[in-house]
Amino acid sequence: MKRIAALLTAAMVLAASLAGCQPKGTTGGGQTPVTLNEVAHSIFYAPQYAAYELGYFKEEGIDLTIVTGFGADKVMTALVAGEADIGFMGSEASIYTYANGAEDYAVNFAQLTQRAGNFLVAREAQPDFQWSDLKGKTVLGGRAGGMPEMVFEYILKKNNIDPKADLTIDQSIDFGLTAAAFSSNDADYTVEFEPHATALEMEGNGVVVASLGVDSGYVPYTAYCAKQSYFKGHEDIIQGFTNAIQKGMDYVNSHSAEEVAKTIQPQFPETDLETITKIVERYQAQDTWKEDTVFQEDSFDLLQNILMEAGELTEKVPYEKLVTTVYSEKAAE
Repeated sequence: MKRIAALLTAAMVLAASLAGCQPKGTTGGGQTPVTLNEVAHSIFYAPQYAAYELGYFKEEGIDLTIVTGFGADKVMTALVAGEADIGFMGSEASIYTYANGAEDYAVNFAQLTQRAGNFLVAREAQPDFQWSDLKGKTVLGGRAGGMPEMVFEYILKKNNIDPKADLTIDQSIDFGLTAAAFSSNDADYTVEFEPHATALEMEGNGVVVASLGVDSGYVPYTAYCAKQSYFKGHEDIIQGFTNAIQKGMDYVNSHSAEEVAKTIQPQFPETDLETITKIVERYQAQDTWKEDTVFQEDSFDLLQNILMEAGELTEKVPYEKLVTTVYSEKAAE
């Protein structure tokens, strides 16, 4: 949390220096340019890419540019600095910014995923895997205070495993680089998003032995947010964006894995169709995507409980300050 606070302080200084220098207008085709900064570029977010590829954003008058931030802390920094209009990440980042006293804090307006999207990968197949097998082992984990790591530790504690005493969690490797590191170091396990988990399997460098999404249960893993100031004067953009995401969600929840894979393949040119299909099947099977984008209060409370258990939050913040469901409810009508 301290690291994120430092990054946000620097971002606020940058934002002040850029104030008034980034006017937003419409393109020649009447489309409004909108920049989305996403935490990662993963098949885990298939509804978003389906919405993009199927033209749902354009139907809503939005000319969307997607930038990958590679980490929730970096996405929030870009949002605060005015380099992005909308941020897509774990909502813990919005809680941190509010708790640190930011005046123009980020408000969540649409939830996308309802389960964790990462998997535990071992060196070899373990058909009878139990979480207790991790005792005494080394696992490549995620950044402290980030959703991947906190959900991992949440599962460990549910299984009576002490994350600090019962195993070694290596958090020294940057987000997105753990799969490559796992292929070349001596860690026993790694926690990976797709397509990295499946890639390790196909390369013969690992085997998925558990799904964090299944074993953690329903968790509000990722959501869209914007600064308070952006909502003023951009209500139509927020509504149109939410409408497009809802359409993308409807699409992936009503089409086969192969159909979804073909639709989003342009977003993943380095991954073959068979692999994308396999990954979509895996995510569909564990009920990854919500039916609507409404971010419910009980989900927000669960998230804050996870943060408090992880030692990243000392006092809960108000749901009504950090979440609005107006746009999601209208999109779901």
